[in-house]
Amino acid sequence: MKNRLLLGLTILSLFVAACGGGTAATTGGDTPGTTAAGDDPGTTAGDAGTVTTMGIDSSKPTINLVVNAWTASALNVEIAKQLIEGHLGYPVEAVTIDENAAMYTGLADGTLDAVLELWPSGITEDEQTFLDEGTVVNIGELGAVGQIGWFVPDYVIAEHPELATWEGFQDPANAALFATAETGDQGRFLGTDPSYSQYDEPIIANLELPFEVVYSGSEAATVAELDLRVAAQEPILMYWWTPTAAFAKYNLVQVELPAYSDECYAEVSAVDCAYPEDRLIKLASAQLEEKAPDVFEFLSNFTQTTEDQLSMLPAAEIDGEDLPVVAKGWIDANQDIWQAWLP
Repeated sequence: MKNRLLLGLTILSLFVAACGGGTAATTGGDTPGTTAAGDDPGTTAGDAGTVTTMGIDSSKPTINLVVNAWTASALNVEIAKQLIEGHLGYPVEAVTIDENAAMYTGLADGTLDAVLELWPSGITEDEQTFLDEGTVVNIGELGAVGQIGWFVPDYVIAEHPELATWEGFQDPANAALFATAETGDQGRFLGTDPSYSQYDEPIIANLELPFEVVYSGSEAATVAELDLRVAAQEPILMYWWTPTAAFAKYNLVQVELPAYSDECYAEVSAVDCAYPEDRLIKLASAQLEEKAPDVFEFLSNFTQTTEDQLSMLPAAEIDGEDLPVVAKGWIDANQDIWQAWLP
């Protein structure tokens, strides 16, 4: 969540494919699709009165919004997409890309217009350069507060109270509870998407824990594994974050790591403490203000609090509702909030 740390050519090529030819908008799955005809938001009368939609104006430039590989990011974009298309008249493309250097390059050169949920703890030195040079601009806090950490289901702590803190994982006998055929006599630490912001390998190495990081590959794959383990009441130690619907559904408990400090994160290879709390931010291309000043103002005003996200995530992540439908439900229920974002 999550600035991405993998900057390989494979990801870069995926970025080029995603942005080329205006075909990057996705439909279905974990990313937002095109709003169905007749689903224009904001036509319902509420306390603030009826707001008239204008529809898409084909003479206006396309706004390219970044979708990162987690559900809350996709919901942010779907809400913004429906409102921009319905009330500002710009076509919107949802561009799926990892939160890495390629994303910053796209923002800097104007290929991408904005990312609406960025986890600032993961910004690398090279990525900070884009902000320092002014080609990418911070357009304010999103409103949600995120926390990455190590999590186990509550029954693990009930059976082994010592595993509430990292010291309990030093014991090889406890580590063996989490071992798999893949990790042998070491415990498995389940990572998620390898491109997420994560410091678990150095934390494990520097705390000298008998664990090996194994990546599930995606948020959905981690949830599937978690579902199996919880159903069987088997131990699982995993990278996870809040806000998510899974936190409450599976009664996850955060493992206490050594307290976070700025000094601890001064060098990536030396990290041996907890992840910081992240006040999530929004970034935009510096070119967006000239390209579409009303969209720039709208996105600067755009917010999604932790409570907003938690009100939608269960429907998307647990009930499997389509993201455009979930987003429209939030829009219909919160006209007084989003109407204030409009220029």
